[in-house]
Amino acid sequence: MTVKDIMAELKRLGDPQIKSILQKHGVREPLFGVRVGDMKPIQKKIKKDYQLAKELYATGNADAMYLAGLIADDAKMSIEDLQTWVRQALSQTICEYTVAWVAAGSPHGFKLSLEWIDAKEEHIAAAGWAALASLVSLKPDTQLDLPALRSLLSRVAASIHTAKHRVRYAMNNFVICVGAYVLPLHKEAIATAKKIGTVTVDMEGTACKVPDAAEYIAKIEARGALGKKKKTVKC
Repeated sequence: MTVKDIMAELKRLGDPQIKSILQKHGVREPLFGVRVGDMKPIQKKIKKDYQLAKELYATGNADAMYLAGLIADDAKMSIEDLQTWVRQALSQTICEYTVAWVAAGSPHGFKLSLEWIDAKEEHIAAAGWAALASLVSLKPDTQLDLPALRSLLSRVAASIHTAKHRVRYAMNNFVICVGAYVLPLHKEAIATAKKIGTVTVDMEGTACKVPDAAEYIAKIEARGALGKKKKTVKC
């Protein structure tokens, strides 16, 4: 399939109601409003295609950018590719999901995440924390920099309540993921979650809520799922 073919198909699949919902959740124009489930047949047909993913992302259409993340060959993504993607990821779903997922699956995820979380731009900093959350969910504990993650937990505890809204949300999710997926830091993540307490984020009038990190980790523990890494974070 070519970019032209895919864009025509996405336009056909667009739904005004879905578009409205996505916009309320921070997705910016241009977009058609395509359900992720309706993208799956396209993803299944393409599987992975590094060049096609880059071309789709470059259209600037939020639906095409999301699909680009699903078909991206993460291992082939260069630092320059990822820097371009994060700069252009102005929609919430793109910076906190698409870019974070692809960065986490690339060889450059940890290095870039540490750079991004220091960015002044809210969407880039949020992408950095989201990528860290995805990374700890995927990689074996033996491949993680535990001292660095421990330091990041301390950073969250000290700064989450003064961070920008979407950064705050991504930080909270990072604590959850460390507590759920990194067994050596489970207790420290719980302590961090209890220390930060309730995290308030402007959800822009949607029904979405910020999960209580300590309670969320406890639910995962109750299911007996602590430390069970994900095969993929893309969905």
